Amino acid sequence: MSVMDDKIPAKSLNQSSTQSNGAPPQSRNKVPFIIGVAGGTASGKTTVCNVIISRLHDRRVVLINQDSFYHCFSDEQSANPQDYNFDHPDSFDTELLLSCVETLKKGQSFNIPDYDYKTHKKSGPGRMVNPSDVIILEGILVLHDERVRDQMNIKIFVDSDSDVRLGRRIKRDTVERGRNIQYVLDQYDKHVKPSFEEFILPSKKHADIIIPWGADNDVAIDLIVQHIRTKLGQHDLCKIYQNLFVIPSTFQIRGMHTLIRDAKTRKHDFVFYADRLIRLVVEHGLGHLPFTEKQIITPTESIYTGVVFCKRLCGVSIIRSGESMENALRACCKGIKIGKVLIQREGNGRQLIYEKLPKDISSRQVLLLDPVLASGDSAMEAISLLLSKGVSESNIIFLNLIAAPEGIHAVCRQYPRLKIVTSEIDAGLNEHSRVIPGMGDFGDRYFGTGSNASAPFLPKN
Repeated sequence: MSVMDDKIPAKSLNQSSTQSNGAPPQSRNKVPFIIGVAGGTASGKTTVCNVIISRLHDRRVVLINQDSFYHCFSDEQSANPQDYNFDHPDSFDTELLLSCVETLKKGQSFNIPDYDYKTHKKSGPGRMVNPSDVIILEGILVLHDERVRDQMNIKIFVDSDSDVRLGRRIKRDTVERGRNIQYVLDQYDKHVKPSFEEFILPSKKHADIIIPWGADNDVAIDLIVQHIRTKLGQHDLCKIYQNLFVIPSTFQIRGMHTLIRDAKTRKHDFVFYADRLIRLVVEHGLGHLPFTEKQIITPTESIYTGVVFCKRLCGVSIIRSGESMENALRACCKGIKIGKVLIQREGNGRQLIYEKLPKDISSRQVLLLDPVLASGDSAMEAISLLLSKGVSESNIIFLNLIAAPEGIHAVCRQYPRLKIVTSEIDAGLNEHSRVIPGMGDFGDRYFGTGSNASAPFLPKN
């Protein structure tokens, strides 16, 4: 398998569950994981898709063949089918394919056309597919159109030897489609081979993963399935934004969240468990720093190949809640410099009131600290300040305990190259822009500055 930068017939399997009346399941708001599988004719795409589906047997999977979206022949084309190039991008109704994907992403069913390879027209009532956990788009040119590629979470190119592909095509077209060998060879020389070199092979550069030898490459397919399972276990927003990271949930983490979110939790317990969670988030955030490999000699005089992380770091806390995260950062990074920014609400926006940052911050990796990401206004004001000081967007890692989808959308859309690391994503914001379910005013609860510091703190969000 080569990793770049980090057909089932018409009766193909649709594992989407249905209700007793045949309607799609209700309350499906999850964004599906979309896989694109491209490659030359008879490269083994079908078999690769079959294996992926079989190994995701516990998930709802729908496979969409690009071949179902061929334009229908006109009467003139029907008279001379040998002159038609089925491997050219213009032969497909890409607009209809995009409509299909977008409809399924909205949680609605879509009727996929039945294409008859002998008459070259649509036939029958079509095939109704339901929203699914996983959508596989398979076809020779699914990686050609940028609009289709943009719908995909992972892009795969199945790479096979040209002689092997020709042999498979001859067998398929003569047995399954009733064509004679000479017709297949003439079509291959006139259309298939030139189109492969002009359109299909160049689309290989867009692939995230290249699979040599097709379905015979068990190792590659196993890695792909493991990757898909990992992504399916993530929050839907992590599938949309590749720069968003949620630390893996455990019963310990859920337990700590239960305690710090509880309005009855006393200050000393709140601080204790908040500090534990903050430490986990900081450690996870440090794992996203650039590193270099290093070999060392152990006390047993053995060689150990490890890594050394970037040492030019600094923290920047958004006053005042962000200051609660400073001790955990200092405990993990001895002697680290920490800057501060104070941002206050000004009308419908935010205004920078105070900043004190290391003079050489432009040359450092920056860990931005704020326990709660709500609307994202304060975070974006702080990020804008860092950028104005010469900090590279890709050198910023934003750490928080909880995040609202509204804040994630705002920050990730505005700054797609920074990283956000959080421990949980909440439901959203209420009419007062407070995170729901949230944990109340974090600063008041952590520093004991509420109206009654000894009493349980009632949540303000």
